[in-house]
Amino acid sequence: MSQTDSTPVPSKVSFRAADAADIAAVVAVLRASRLAFLPYAPPLRTLEEDLAWAGSTLIPAGGTTVALAGDRVVGVLAISREHDCGWIDQLYVDPGRVGQGIGSRLLAHALQALERPVRLYCFQQNLRARAFFERHGFQVLVYGDGRGNQERCPDVLYQLGPA
Repeated sequence: MSQTDSTPVPSKVSFRAADAADIAAVVAVLRASRLAFLPYAPPLRTLEEDLAWAGSTLIPAGGTTVALAGDRVVGVLAISREHDCGWIDQLYVDPGRVGQGIGSRLLAHALQALERPVRLYCFQQNLRARAFFERHGFQVLVYGDGRGNQERCPDVLYQLGPA
């Protein structure tokens, strides 16, 4: 990373709730980021299946925010609540925009919207993301062997806030 995530984001980056018109752009960011930063995690679905999932599940569930540079989606955040815990389900930034503070601002948005504790999963091999979340105060709860995720990649459950 040539810049840190604390680098200010140009004022032209804005944030809003995702809607049906964003489906293709959201999927493009998710797929590009996974391809660039998670080459060890096999794709779960075809492009058509990802588009159907985003249109039928991700966006309609609410809690999905897009980061926009002009009218281009450059980041995606999806949050949810389960029992007594908030979850960051997705946090992806377009690979060409990583290191510009977009991820930090999306994370701050999530933390404002969710009550503590906040949890998320991250692949053990995703050292860049792990360092990002640890810099923001997340602590490891459990290391998993991958049996609990679709990719079958060893993961880490992180938490911010009291248990």
